[in-house]
Amino acid sequence: MQYQANRRAAGTLLGASPLVQSGADALLDLQAIERSHQRSSSYGITRGQRPDLDALSRADLAQTLEANQALSGHARPVMETLYDQIRNTHSMVILSDAEGTILHTLGDSDFLAKADRVALGPGGCWSEQLRGTNAIGTALFEQKPTTVHAQQHYLDANRFLTCSAAPIFDHRGQVLGVLDVSGECGSFHKHTMALVRMSAQMIENHLLAGSFPDCITLHFHSRAEFVGTLVEGIVSFTPGGRFLAANRSAQFQLGLTLAALQSHTFASLFGVPLSLLFEHHRKAAPGLLELCLHNGIRIHGRAELRLRDQHFQNAREAIIDTPHTIPADRPAPVARPHAGPPRPGLQALDTGDARMSALIAKLRKVIDRDIPILITGETGTGKEWLAQAIHRESARLRATQTRTGAAPFVAVNCSAIPENLIEAELFGYEDGAFTGARRKGALGKIAQAQGGTLFLDEIGDMPLALQGRLLRVLQERAVTPLGSQRVIPVDFALVCATNQPLREMAARHAFREDLYYRINGLQVKLPALRERSDLVGLIERILEQEGGADAPRFDTQALALLQASRWPGNLRQLSNLIRTALAMAEGQAWIGVEHLPDDFLEEAAPVQAACEMPVHMAYEEKREKSLSMHDSEWAAIERALRTHDGNVSAAAKALGVSRNTLYRRFKSRGH
Repeated sequence: MQYQANRRAAGTLLGASPLVQSGADALLDLQAIERSHQRSSSYGITRGQRPDLDALSRADLAQTLEANQALSGHARPVMETLYDQIRNTHSMVILSDAEGTILHTLGDSDFLAKADRVALGPGGCWSEQLRGTNAIGTALFEQKPTTVHAQQHYLDANRFLTCSAAPIFDHRGQVLGVLDVSGECGSFHKHTMALVRMSAQMIENHLLAGSFPDCITLHFHSRAEFVGTLVEGIVSFTPGGRFLAANRSAQFQLGLTLAALQSHTFASLFGVPLSLLFEHHRKAAPGLLELCLHNGIRIHGRAELRLRDQHFQNAREAIIDTPHTIPADRPAPVARPHAGPPRPGLQALDTGDARMSALIAKLRKVIDRDIPILITGETGTGKEWLAQAIHRESARLRATQTRTGAAPFVAVNCSAIPENLIEAELFGYEDGAFTGARRKGALGKIAQAQGGTLFLDEIGDMPLALQGRLLRVLQERAVTPLGSQRVIPVDFALVCATNQPLREMAARHAFREDLYYRINGLQVKLPALRERSDLVGLIERILEQEGGADAPRFDTQALALLQASRWPGNLRQLSNLIRTALAMAEGQAWIGVEHLPDDFLEEAAPVQAACEMPVHMAYEEKREKSLSMHDSEWAAIERALRTHDGNVSAAAKALGVSRNTLYRRFKSRGH
């Protein structure tokens, strides 16, 4: 039967055997059911009570459908496709909103009649508070895919059902509703969940595509044949290149959460200007564009431009006016990381703090000794920066240099891994391993790290079921792709990071104890930014990296505010603030209080006493001081120009600055 074949194929996407669910997965499901039963009891629901058969009135249901118009519009075509897969199995497909109210159903007529007896139809509410443990309500509460089978339902009246539900998230990570397949418990098949998850992801991708009518969207994957399939990453930007949204596959491939992506642009993620996309798009048959992620992984992408005519015209004109435009008759460009100062090793991270110096000294003793490194510390303290610096210090990097680039640094954000892509993305898969798989299969992240460094960020969020398989890979130094008997030897340096107390998690069985001791060769803790003594040095280093040697510096008042801040977001917050301040102060000689973000100034208000005067008074002093400083500076520039007969290059050399700096000063004076 085609349905059974599809179920078996889809099941391998989750890394499960076609016949047997892993013990860890089953344990997690049982724990979720037990938690739900405890909540159901606390709601005052009794197992034998009659279910509430009341449904929304026709008017209220119409209002609810109107409020969920976007969700319904994108979900209904997917529901029809899903129903085609389960037709004639005594089952139905259900869509609910974020409150558990059923919006639409499709199903076999014989089962729909039975479902009506428990109000499993449009207008019925299946929240846990009303129905106790059930797939829709429990998936909403847990915010993860949930299967509730037969006796696992809290109400006796619902125990003839078997239900598999997956939440549907919008581009902000908020739950919009639930997609569910329910049927008679005798028709239970554990791989129904695979089809539901895949369908929920299709709905999320359709919702993302329809959320921004004026944007640039990149569809990408490390394997060219997977661009345009369910597993592709999708990320959208404003016409100016600012990040808007990304699907869960894109978050996984980029190794960044939605919160972390908010501070990025197209250029910072892919290392090339946005104009490259426009230039590539102008070709009659552009094909796929090869790009390089910030972690060094090569990807293939296809751009989709849904822009208003004016935006597109402006972009085209910007390209035409750019002196470095790529001629239209040249081959499709291969994007490389943007030029800039070389990425720093450990020495560049040693900016004067004693704890950082001691930490770096320890790391130098274990690099290239096949000792796994575990980096701990608060969110934003620079764990990935440190991991990249460790990678660049390794002799492995120098030994495996090739004509196409250095040894890979593969970063995996374990908290951003979509559950239905976990094993496929990490371990790879063979041809035909699951429904939708293309020819030749795909190489997983672990195998991509061959000869380089594998960085597992937020490893404390890795699902328990995956931890066991990772442990085997680390012990055996070999990986087996899904759907394959082939064993691939792997050799890489392992660096992990977390902001969670793994030892405590292991003690309460929330993290595998054997894996904890396997990854904890050397543990180093990054100090919070407020605890470091090298803040000024860090500011100077980031200013130089972001703006070059001639970037403006912070004036006394602004620097005092930076030094007085508690920096709850640590280095990530500092780096983002400096990038914003540089943009606000473009063309200026100094970065002042007026160039700092408003939210930072609001947070800084309670510590203004640490400065010489309140911020609102500092504006006036800043203007006066800046005028005086600018006049003095301009007098020096004029003297240098007179001395060198107007030769800008000679004057710049005499002043110890670049020609670009002088040109910026000319512009600021209106010359």
